[in-house]
Amino acid sequence: MIESDRLLLRPPCKADFAEIAEMFSDEIVVRHIGNGRLSRGDAWARFLRDVGHWAIEGFGLFSVIEKASGAYVGKIGYATFERDLGQKAHTRIEMSWTLRSQFHGKGFAIEGARAAQQWFDSEHRKRAACLIAAANLSSIKLVTRLGYMEVDRMSRGNGAMVVLARDAIAF
Repeated sequence: MIESDRLLLRPPCKADFAEIAEMFSDEIVVRHIGNGRLSRGDAWARFLRDVGHWAIEGFGLFSVIEKASGAYVGKIGYATFERDLGQKAHTRIEMSWTLRSQFHGKGFAIEGARAAQQWFDSEHRKRAACLIAAANLSSIKLVTRLGYMEVDRMSRGNGAMVVLARDAIAF
């Protein structure tokens, strides 16, 4: 488990699923993610993918919990989604985050992402990339604050995408 000032980050557990399903059915949350809102079954498949990353890769997306309330905030971490990141990313590992809409704009994303990044850099020391919808300016701003730099642009079925990458910092 990782602690920051306001957050706990831990691997996902079955008790997180109800909030995950709700989060991925929220139009505000998914407006820049894939093909929109997820059915409960699709949210379950995504949840199982997140759980499986920890078993297969030794890293994954953390469940993010607000310390003060115990509320599920969202998920932040690293994954290999096995999708095309273009020729300039030079990695298959992606940093990823999704937060419930009631936690947007409160600094939880940057706080959790910094904690996850510090853990990943110290434990795995690997380059990572982010694939972000070009219209998702708040996420692009977030990763540039974490040291990611734009390396490519590409088009996907749901529009223009920006590829940003960052080398690990050795500890």
